[in-house]
Amino acid sequence: MIKIYTDGSCIGNPGNGGWAAIIIENGNKTRIKGSKKDTTNNQMELLAPIKALKKIAKGSKVQIFTDSKYVKSGITEWIHNWKKNGWKTANKKDVKNKELWTELDNLSNSFEIKWNWVKAHSTDLLNNEVDLLARTSVYK
Repeated sequence: MIKIYTDGSCIGNPGNGGWAAIIIENGNKTRIKGSKKDTTNNQMELLAPIKALKKIAKGSKVQIFTDSKYVKSGITEWIHNWKKNGWKTANKKDVKNKELWTELDNLSNSFEIKWNWVKAHSTDLLNNEVDLLARTSVYK
């Protein structure tokens, strides 16, 4: 089982952002991170699991840990209705960040994923580590 901790950060919203992931596979920890100008916190939260999934073998069993209810609820609950309703929300508005959602959805189909929500800035050491990594990778 591969474990992935993800986080995104933004200075200003929109503003300059950063994303990070910690991938734990066979006891080895790999840290990845990146940054982007003129982005949003939600975009960075979505980009982190996308980038992490691209680093591991398709077909893997994965647990993803995120402190973003937006990401966890979006990919496990809301996305089903969005797709059924032509990428419209319950209020008939366009789904924000559709390109990132579709990329995450397409990638997710290549893995067996269990999504986990963890409380931010709490006792989870790996979540705190990935949070710091995301904040320090914000585009300067």
